[in-house]
Amino acid sequence: MIQAINDNNRELVIKWFKEKWGSPEMIISSGRYDCSTLPGLIYIENDVIIGLLTYVIKEKTIEIISLDSLIENKGIGTKLIMFLEQLAYKNCMLKIELITTNDNLRALKFYQKFGFRMIKIIPNAVNEAREIKPQILVIAESGIPINDEIVLEKYL
Repeated sequence: MIQAINDNNRELVIKWFKEKWGSPEMIISSGRYDCSTLPGLIYIENDVIIGLLTYVIKEKTIEIISLDSLIENKGIGTKLIMFLEQLAYKNCMLKIELITTNDNLRALKFYQKFGFRMIKIIPNAVNEAREIKPQILVIAESGIPINDEIVLEKYL
């Protein structure tokens, strides 16, 4: 079941970020965010969060800040994105944007399947974020150095 992040489930969200990321802090070129305080959507089964999406609204654009799923290839991320698109459309948003890193090939494939287009590469953006948050990995599990950000967008 998908529901909006609210006061009743906020503690679960905070716990999620501490367990999965070690911290709710996200530093990307569009800003510095505490994901545990952002609006978002959670996918819950048996009182356990198995998927979570956070975002910010900037004028007529929704920027996805985080999207995570505990179980890959089960449609959880797909359902969260589709729900967000419906929400955006109902609220007269013009587009959805997001930023991912150059190593995140799964995310690039996932978002492009939904019609997102790569519009910009920000060289060294992750290296700059690492100066503020040194725990950001230098090399991904895939062996790809994590240096740059890729901006994707989809017009609704």
